[in-house]
Amino acid sequence: MGRLFWKFFLFIWLAQMAGVVGVGTYFWYERDQAPQFAEGPPFDRPPDGERRPPPPPRFGEGPSLAGQAGGEAHQAPPPNHRRDRGLPMVPILSGLMVSLLSALALAWYFARPIRQLRRAFDAAAGGDLGVRIGEGMGGRRDELADLGRDFDHMTERLGHLVEGQKRLLHDVSHEMRSPLARLQAAIGLARQQPEHFDETLARIEREGERMDALVDELLTLSRLQAGVAGELEDVDLQELLEGIVEDARFEGSARQVSVELSIAELPTVRANPALLHRAIENVVRNALHHSPPGSTVRVTGRAEGRRLRLSIVDQGPGVPAEALEKIFQPFYRGGGKTSGGGYGLGLAIAERVIAAVDGQIQAKIADASGLVVNIDLPV
Repeated sequence: MGRLFWKFFLFIWLAQMAGVVGVGTYFWYERDQAPQFAEGPPFDRPPDGERRPPPPPRFGEGPSLAGQAGGEAHQAPPPNHRRDRGLPMVPILSGLMVSLLSALALAWYFARPIRQLRRAFDAAAGGDLGVRIGEGMGGRRDELADLGRDFDHMTERLGHLVEGQKRLLHDVSHEMRSPLARLQAAIGLARQQPEHFDETLARIEREGERMDALVDELLTLSRLQAGVAGELEDVDLQELLEGIVEDARFEGSARQVSVELSIAELPTVRANPALLHRAIENVVRNALHHSPPGSTVRVTGRAEGRRLRLSIVDQGPGVPAEALEKIFQPFYRGGGKTSGGGYGLGLAIAERVIAAVDGQIQAKIADASGLVVNIDLPV
């Protein structure tokens, strides 16, 4: 039973107690403090000097002792005689008034926040996600106040999601515009200069591959955001890391960037092998692309209790401290700068893949220079 139940109970109980106390006080006052209202009216006295005979005895009763003694005394009234005063209207009206006031207070107390919630839901349904009702709850500390705070949290999250979708649509349109413009230019060049058709055709093919890669990453990101993480299997992380590092060494050899792997016996993790491979590879390739020639990218892995931590450290320029959280957003590329022709989706995909297996990924600035990306996975 929550706080709202106890508030209802307290209001109703106080109303009943007020009615009981009022009725009890009335009857106590009538019995003990106003006996003249409890006793019957005195017998009418005859005028001075005139005697009135005693009343005749009731049927089945003999003459009173007083009458036998001489008929001088009057018959005394019965000791328990009370005058019938009818319905106790005063306590009834008092109880009705107390019940009415309590009901009004109770209805106002609980109807006011419900009306606020209804107006807020209508506003949110109309597209106004900036409405907030937590402050309008005042000092309430019950389930209705919790519901108001949950509503504020919900609208805030929905606002972020809607803004993210708008930003994603804008970024996708911007990224698609460039290869489409180059495709149109290449087609126009092929018509104007037929002798360079082979070169133009190669350009068209490259732009088509870039668009295909962008669409593939967008579809992967969309599936991950929808909660579709594929079938989960036991993944040998040591074998997976060795394959990723081998590919990274081949890619970095052209720029004289070496890749070092330092791992012990790593346990298996429960994940989708293809998506986990893609997530870790995106982080390693991101470190590789931002490393200057002659530098080293270090990949380490170790088990810590029921968690497994991977660290990817590069010696590149790093990112500002305020941008450490933004690098996992789609299409964020450090103020528009990029290396390797990426679209800024690699780390965003990695973050969602790791989150899908109850893991965490964080970035921090290295001690000397560069960036450290830590990936924690459940064993």
